[in-house]
Amino acid sequence: MKELNNIVDSCRQEMIDDIIKMNSIPSINPRMGGQGEFERFEWIEKKLRSYNIGYKVFEIKDEVVPQGIRRNITVSFKGSEDTRKTLWFIAHVDTVNYGDISLWNTDPFKPYDDGDRIYGLGTEDNSQAVIEMLYICKIMKQKCIIAKCNIGFIFASDEETGSRYGLHALFKENIFSPSDEAVVPDGGSSDGCFVEIAEKSQLWIKFTVKGKQSHASMPQLGVNACSAGMHLGVVLEDTLKEKYNYIDELFNPPYSTIELTQKFANVDSPNILPGMDQFVMDLRVLPKYDVAQVLSTIDDIIESFDEVNEGIKASYELLTRVEAPEPTNPDAEIVKKLVSSISETGRSAYLGGIGGGTCAAILRKHNIPTVVWSTLDEMAHQPNEYVLVSNVINDTKIFLSTIVKYC
Repeated sequence: MKELNNIVDSCRQEMIDDIIKMNSIPSINPRMGGQGEFERFEWIEKKLRSYNIGYKVFEIKDEVVPQGIRRNITVSFKGSEDTRKTLWFIAHVDTVNYGDISLWNTDPFKPYDDGDRIYGLGTEDNSQAVIEMLYICKIMKQKCIIAKCNIGFIFASDEETGSRYGLHALFKENIFSPSDEAVVPDGGSSDGCFVEIAEKSQLWIKFTVKGKQSHASMPQLGVNACSAGMHLGVVLEDTLKEKYNYIDELFNPPYSTIELTQKFANVDSPNILPGMDQFVMDLRVLPKYDVAQVLSTIDDIIESFDEVNEGIKASYELLTRVEAPEPTNPDAEIVKKLVSSISETGRSAYLGGIGGGTCAAILRKHNIPTVVWSTLDEMAHQPNEYVLVSNVINDTKIFLSTIVKYC
């Protein structure tokens, strides 16, 4: 490990250069207003070829992007003994949108190197993991590191909007086996101690409230959908928070989160009474609760709301529905080996759960023991997102240490 750590340290400037180069290529998910990951995948392929590393490309049809396909790349290093088992490292290549550009101090597509920090859209989520995985591949190739089981790497599309064209599609390609394990470097803590083994269920729900449009000076001629929508949002939030209030200390935060988030434009003029109003709620529900039970409660709220608000008709559609699978067993091999590698750096690792949103839930649903871990400043989805180069260096060392424990 001393030799491997020295190699990682020697790659520091090269890693910085690659973070800047890769993050100069926009990779916003197409369902968040971007053109997708295609060009960034071309850059990743070029890097793998420069390392003389073989890889496989899985192309998934998607009519939304200009190329008509979304890419996923896998790299595999064959094991010396149990080749039926693969330890996977999984990172996603897509990013969210930059949001309000006025809140950025620098151009989100022109990464800015400020010593240990590199600012830019997606630098932490999830370029940190992509770069780490590329350099682990490079070092494994250079040093001929062979574990007893296969070591695999997945560079995935579409994680930010549900992984339909990413990990879900790869399961249909039968690349996984029942004995596999996985590491997802897409969550963690600033001290690098938190190891995630469980996630909450995730619901994104878009509500539509219909009334009747009229001139704002003659409200008696219409039915104000905007006012009704605001009231409905408050009723939904208050009722759901009161009913689903269980505390589970495994998670941070230890309760179900139920938040009003996205709001859509309704009319183009301040003197028009809106005939339709739309908004979104983000729910991260503790595994204690059945998602169907939560949706049933929402159905009851809407039915009652329509009854007492004449002329109003409310409905909803599910933008995302991910039901929490069983947590990863704390005694799983990958949990013990990763915790051991973290502890060897002098940190006290601990296990817990988060609000959901990584592809670990998909893996756990297929009974693949999965841990989510990284050292992060938790800048994901925020203006002026940055990655700490020291985190990239140190996490790469810990992942290599974990791989060595499988040798």
